[in-house]
Amino acid sequence: MYGGWPGTAVSEDGDLSVLFVHNEGFSTMCGHGIIALCKVVLDTGMLPADPPETTLRIDTPAGQVVATSEVVDGVVQTTSFLNVPSFAVDLDTTVYVEGVGEIVYDLGFGGAFYAIVDAGSAGVDLDDGAGLIAAGRSIKSAIVDSRDIEHPSHPDLGFLYGVIFTGPPRAGGAHSRNVCVFADGEIDRSPTGTGVSTRLAILHARGGIDVGETLTVESIVGSRFTGRVRSLTTVDGRAAIVPEVGGSAHITGRAELWIDPDDVLGSGFLIR
Repeated sequence: MYGGWPGTAVSEDGDLSVLFVHNEGFSTMCGHGIIALCKVVLDTGMLPADPPETTLRIDTPAGQVVATSEVVDGVVQTTSFLNVPSFAVDLDTTVYVEGVGEIVYDLGFGGAFYAIVDAGSAGVDLDDGAGLIAAGRSIKSAIVDSRDIEHPSHPDLGFLYGVIFTGPPRAGGAHSRNVCVFADGEIDRSPTGTGVSTRLAILHARGGIDVGETLTVESIVGSRFTGRVRSLTTVDGRAAIVPEVGGSAHITGRAELWIDPDDVLGSGFLIR
């Protein structure tokens, strides 16, 4: 499971803050989490919804994200957000992975650092969950051991968050398919909002997408995000883009969790 802890804003113009959590700790940013967060806080009345569009300024560890939700009859239909500045770091870099061989990857930042790997060239099947996890963990480990990863202005963001395998979509109308292996061998069932942001930055660096152009990215289960290069910017002198990512979310339930201080398993466990 993946979680989010909403809180009060930390910036002067913010509406709220959020810390996203997973099996390895926390995320610096999360696109599908932002879309879900807007759905929850507006549909449940935690914050007021103002139709036809409600804009929220959300503080995250990576910076402030501006999300706009389409509201119809008090219910959020879709949400798009302007992500933090995103940029390409290296294109067509190679790393040797034990048991796999030499892998070619692009490195970029879209709220977190990702290595982008073409699934076909890496011999990975985008429908093979176990194979994706094994390959993703091996490639991530090899890259971490082979280089330093640094954010130009925020040192605490300087680590490789995940590996994104790309390939052709299963259905028409999509540009490509993203399958992200993040944290400790977790698979994102969404197209990964920060991953789409990273891919937009890399595509722009390659000359493959211009400002204002929109593409659609498919997930491992067929769900989709739209992505657009909203504008150009810089991060400490490095060329960057401001990406816009859109999608939808649904509330599936409400639960109350209890942690007994006498429970020896209360802090959780992980089985691999």
